[in-house]
Parts: sequence; C-alpha cells; structure tokens
Amino acid sequence: MFLKNCWYVAAWSDEIGDGLFSRTLLDTPILFYRDTAGRVVALDNRCCHRAAPLSLGRLEGDCVRCMYHGLKFDPSGCCVEIPMQEHIPPQARVRAYPVEERSRWVWIWMGDPDKADPALLPDTHWLDDPGWRSLSGYMLHQANYLQVADNLCDFSHFSFVHPETVGGSVAYARAQPQVERLANGVRIIRGLEGDEPAPFVRKLRPEWETVDRWNNYDFLVPGVLLMDSGSVPVGRGGANGSREGALEFRSCQAVTPETAGSTHYFFAQPHNFSIDDPEATRRIHQVLLDAFEEDRRIISGQSRMLAHDPEVRMVPLGVDAALSHFRWVMNKRIREEQAA
Repeated sequence: MFLKNCWYVAAWSDEIGDGLFSRTLLDTPILFYRDTAGRVVALDNRCCHRAAPLSLGRLEGDCVRCMYHGLKFDPSGCCVEIPMQEHIPPQARVRAYPVEERSRWVWIWMGDPDKADPALLPDTHWLDDPGWRSLSGYMLHQANYLQVADNLCDFSHFSFVHPETVGGSVAYARAQPQVERLANGVRIIRGLEGDEPAPFVRKLRPEWETVDRWNNYDFLVPGVLLMDSGSVPVGRGGANGSREGALEFRSCQAVTPETAGSTHYFFAQPHNFSIDDPEATRRIHQVLLDAFEEDRRIISGQSRMLAHDPEVRMVPLGVDAALSHFRWVMNKRIREEQAA
C-alpha cells in the first residue's frame, strides 16, 4: 500500500523540541526526540518487551527509557540497560530510522536504511532562505493520501473550491496546463494572461485590476509539491516575462500517509516581498489555511462517498492527465519495491 524506499516529511523541525514527540507514519507509530547534540532520533514507538509506547517514557541523555519495566534504548535502537537483569538479549532492540533535518523539515526513510541517500532529498531551501518568509502549516486529512495527491495534481478546481481565497475566474479552470511526465513524478505548467486577480492577490494589491498569473510546479514521489507561482500586472508576460514588482511565491507542500485512511499535510508559502513585515506573512499564511480547509472539506466529503463503494468507477476527464501519471508512477514504484 505504501512506498517505503523514499524520503517522507515527518515533522516540522520546531515540532521536535526537548521532549518526546510521537507521530504515526505509514501505519507505523514512530517516536522522535533530540539527542544531547540536537540531532533528531527516530525509533519505533513500541518497547520490544511488552509493547508499551516509548513516548510514555523519559529521556535520559541520548537514550529513552521505557517507563513500564525500565528498559533503556540508545539512538540506534539497542537496549543498553534492563534493570531486572544484567544479561541483555541481542534481540532486545527497537528499529531506528534514518532521519535528515533540512530547511525546517524533518525527513524520515521508512524502507531499507542502506538506500537512504540524502542526495535524494528535494531542494526546499526557500523554507529557511533569508530572502524569503513563511510560516509553518500542518493539517490532518481524514482521507487516503492519494486523494490528497490527486487534488494537488489538478488546479482547475481553484475556480470552484477556492473562489474567495486562492481561486479566481472560471477562465483559470479553462486554461490548459502543460503536463510533463517525469520519472519521479509530474511537472505542471499553468499560466493565464489578462485575468482578474485571485482574491488574496486583490487584497495584497487592490490597485491591480488585471494580471498575468502562473502556477508552475513539480509534484514528486512520494508526494512533495514544489511550486513557483505568482502574479504581475497585465502585459509583463507572467512567469516568462518581467517579474519586477510581482508577487512571487515558492510553495513547499508535502503529503505523508498516516494510515490508509488519514494523511499528514505539511505546507508553507514562502514569499520574497514585504519580508520585513511579519503581518504580511501572517496574512498570506492565513489565506493558505483558509484555502486548505476548503480542500479538506471537499476531500473529506469525497472520502465519505468512496467509503460507501470503494470500487466505484470514476469518469476520467482530460484534466486528469497529471494525477493519472503520478498514480501510475507511485503504483509502479510500489510494485517494483514489493517484487524486490
């Protein structure tokens, strides 16, 4: 059901502080904490003795102690102390997972640890680049992760799901995107010249009556969206023209399965204008929260309908090209992984 040999976003860096933090990922309860050097540790959140949650334990230096019978585990998952006996069985250990912390995101590798190559991590430097500003966003969808991925592969829904936030005119839905099939996902290029501004752009720049806008992004396995988007007064050519005075954004979003029926969603909308105005960043983030609540409402409704008949046959449309390719790539990778 899940692809294991890839990097998933597990948390925002500031979610993992001085104590124990737990989160279920790919149907697996995981414990996170920082060692004395500040490095993130990820272990199975289940003691190997009687399956008590280690998240109910306590930190002791670089180790975590289970507070059921006192077993202590080091960052590699090895049990290093059993209070009731001197001998420690070799099987007394919990699984440890490769973790990388980069640009405010904590990534985890849930598959073969020997394949956990940090070079495979996508570039999300806008999240902590001093020339950009953003706030951290998170929500939990009560839906399968592929439904959330579908939503991110087709922005024609903007005109109907988000008419008062990030959407716009029906003309935006009619604009045909370019879809490029990538080996590890899909690239979508969508622009519209001479359109009315999206509602949130109108609030930021009320003097703009007509704009050129663009939403160009890669959606990569296992569910990472990296987008170059923005608006500029009409006549400047949008993404391929002058961006002087434009409202530019570099959206970073990540979809990580919690279970088969629930999905973690991490997001931020870095912007490179008004970077010394925290209120501008807060307003942009609030628009994002409002828009993604609109997404969550429609996706949750879709999930409830599918629960009645999971095998219902959906009628494909031309706008499904990107999501169909992404699902094909994911299914292919999962099949290859399981076969291996």
